[in-house]
Amino acid sequence: MIFRGHIYRTLDPKGRLMLPAEVRGAIAAWSPQGRCMLTTQDECIVARSWPEWEQLESALTSVRASRQVRDFRRLVLGGAEELVLDPQHRLRLSRAHMEYAGLSREVVLVGQVKHFEIWDAARFRRIQEQNFEGVDQELADSGIDIFL
Repeated sequence: MIFRGHIYRTLDPKGRLMLPAEVRGAIAAWSPQGRCMLTTQDECIVARSWPEWEQLESALTSVRASRQVRDFRRLVLGGAEELVLDPQHRLRLSRAHMEYAGLSREVVLVGQVKHFEIWDAARFRRIQEQNFEGVDQELADSGIDIFL
């Protein structure tokens, strides 16, 4: 499954997120039990499949790292929670995840090809309003030559 675009959703008062059919289908493809891994990163919640999570976890724990990388590892690995969709196809977000991501009632699911992110709608609007001048040069310096 490939995640693209963004979808606005509403959290219920208990922090449950009703997922759209295409996202539910992807999670079912990841895991027949409806299992996924959520973690914290970049002021949002990141949802990954179990196989992708295992690869990330293995990579992060195998490197001898600086203090900053260890702190990043603490954020990502320490913020990880395994969740299973409930019978109504909802994810119940923890208080810790909601506080970290600053989630209010309105959230946005943002596709990132192999995983998706859950953003507070107001935070995501601020990202969209950024000036991305210079991004094309940074990408070119990394060997990615695209026209924006």
